[in-house]
Amino acid sequence: MNLQDVDLNLLVVFNELRKHGRVSAVAESLGISQPGVSNALGRLRKLLGDELFLRTSRGMVPTPYAEALARPIADALDALHSTLNARAAFDPAHSERAFVIGVNDVGETYFLPRLMRALERAAPGVTVRTVRTTSIDVKDEMERGRIDLAMGFLPSLKSGFFQRLLFRQPYVCIFRRDHPLARTGVSARQFRAAEHVAIVSEGTGHGVVDEVIGQAGIRRRVRLTVPHFMAVGPVLAATDMIAVVPRRFADCACSPFGLAAAACPVKIPESVINVFWHARNHREPANQWLRQVVVDEFAD
Repeated sequence: MNLQDVDLNLLVVFNELRKHGRVSAVAESLGISQPGVSNALGRLRKLLGDELFLRTSRGMVPTPYAEALARPIADALDALHSTLNARAAFDPAHSERAFVIGVNDVGETYFLPRLMRALERAAPGVTVRTVRTTSIDVKDEMERGRIDLAMGFLPSLKSGFFQRLLFRQPYVCIFRRDHPLARTGVSARQFRAAEHVAIVSEGTGHGVVDEVIGQAGIRRRVRLTVPHFMAVGPVLAATDMIAVVPRRFADCACSPFGLAAAACPVKIPESVINVFWHARNHREPANQWLRQVVVDEFAD
């Protein structure tokens, strides 16, 4: 006999009839009609070539063949039920899970110190590896299961992905703390006159900065262009240049590099920062736990 010839529902009826011994009790247990139970028993008798259950004054009594089948069928159904309903538990306190998180360099600066402090408390055996969302195909990597979570502004992650808003942040101007602009703020005229560090961070929302400034009719005096944010702090600390950056980066960079921040005279749309995960990981307990940690730590 081939397994594809066997309707699993028939084995469920067999197992219930073996336990209860009455068609009416099986019908009530499974929520089907008594004729439905009888029909299933008839199909199973034909399939197995045995009467299986005989009607007596004590109810339906199994034949010797049915008795031989009873334990293996019950064990198989129990195993199948347990497998289908199992949810792998995740115990962060004892786990040694290695997570991979996609972020850009601003994300590493802002997220990692607080995230690792939280993991140190709750999951001392868990490790984290980051990959730069600006240097890989993050959509493909997440679809392949190589990245657990990604954080930032990632408009390419749409179909097949879940996301949750963490925060919105404005753009600000930053410069060294003893810069003349630290006393006056940054007017549109001063913004035009200043020399700028421009950041070209591929794959992030930062590209909107140059676009919006250009639409405002302002041509910046760009003295230096860098591909990421990490060089901005030391450069500004040593020069009179200014840069337009997200507020959370300014919060991280100002104190270590002796910088100050001021409102940007050009109205730039706020940067929207989300945490993303692929549908394949939506119900995975470990992934659920990690993204809840991220939300608890960073969501406004």
